[in-house]
Amino acid sequence: MSQHVKKDEPALKAVARLLRGLLLGAAFLTPALALAAGPPTAEVNTTGLAVTDTTVTVGQLHSATGTMAISETGSIQAERLAIEQINEAGGILGRKIEIIQEDGASDWPTFAEKARKLLVNDKVAAVFGCWTSASRKAVLPVFEKENGMLYYPTFYEGLEESKNVIYTGQEATQQIIAGLDWLAKNKGAKTFYLIGSDYIWPRTSNKIARKHIENVLKGKVVGEDYFPLGHTQFGSLINKIKLKKPDAVYSIIVGGSNVSWWKQLKAAGVTADKQTILTISVTEDEILGIGGENMVGYYAAMKYFQSLDNENNKKFVEAFKAKYGKDAVIGDVTQAAYLGPWLWKAAVEKAGSFDVDKIAAASPDIELTTAPEGYVKIHKNHHLWSKLRIGEAQADGQYKVLYESELIEPNPFPEGYQ
Repeated sequence: MSQHVKKDEPALKAVARLLRGLLLGAAFLTPALALAAGPPTAEVNTTGLAVTDTTVTVGQLHSATGTMAISETGSIQAERLAIEQINEAGGILGRKIEIIQEDGASDWPTFAEKARKLLVNDKVAAVFGCWTSASRKAVLPVFEKENGMLYYPTFYEGLEESKNVIYTGQEATQQIIAGLDWLAKNKGAKTFYLIGSDYIWPRTSNKIARKHIENVLKGKVVGEDYFPLGHTQFGSLINKIKLKKPDAVYSIIVGGSNVSWWKQLKAAGVTADKQTILTISVTEDEILGIGGENMVGYYAAMKYFQSLDNENNKKFVEAFKAKYGKDAVIGDVTQAAYLGPWLWKAAVEKAGSFDVDKIAAASPDIELTTAPEGYVKIHKNHHLWSKLRIGEAQADGQYKVLYESELIEPNPFPEGYQ
């Protein structure tokens, strides 16, 4: 028997070499095979989207330049982190996500133009984008006409619902009304001064705020002023506030103007021990430019703060800082932007398709138990169930969480506020 083995040894060695080669080849092929393991493209893409057997292309549409870049850069970063993590976990339906990024440049017509490019020319499967309501309103007709899907991350005024948008930020009842209730109850505020940047979100939000203050809280609005985006001279406003002496200032200044507004307040001797201010527009992203020392003691009403103490958030903050640097900060909209790709992934997998109509139908009742803010669920109106939190600004640029509500059902069309 031993002689027989020796006689066939060259053949056995050849077989062994062949097997090793096949195994080595399989090792290299495994990732590609795993990626192609999803259902055939013809089954999951019946509308001509940018989907192949191995890739799916999405769009990013934010202001990387202009006055809104201070606010939107975090959204760009968070969406990219989520997409990177999804790809590392195997992608969506066996396909790697690729990104085409466009710059809205803080200009609303540019947003509409870039949205059309992404949907018509690039045929992206979804878009993660916008910040201001002005930019969202500019692109909405494009998304509805071309039947695209937008994941919109910013807290906003509500009064909108679209099959073509998933709103991952809060609407008015979850932020404005709940925040004013806290201010009246905990700070005894009865007189209010409303301020904002001059476009749809601050104006509509303050319209809702005024109705709530006057009709529900039985308080009084003693002043209301608006300023162009990019405005930097707030001396006259500060003098009016000193003269009127409101119990609370309700602030919806956005973008780069925040740096001037908060710094000039402090320079004029207005500090939190002398004037209560609640903002719904200053996240940790903006404080990075403003400086924590200029915000100490003021309040913000948001659904998320970087300082939230839960395991989901700890992992998110760690991953975000690992990718973007230890000094990177995360604000409310940044976290809501991070949810977008994950909610899209869940909807695609539930629908078994990248088709927008099927994703829109599959989205209601999708839950994320891994959200950094805790738990979220998509309502049939395409907004999220979420909590309202009140944070107090600290010198280090973070917020200390003072209050947390129960989950609030989204209601973008509250009766009596339209």
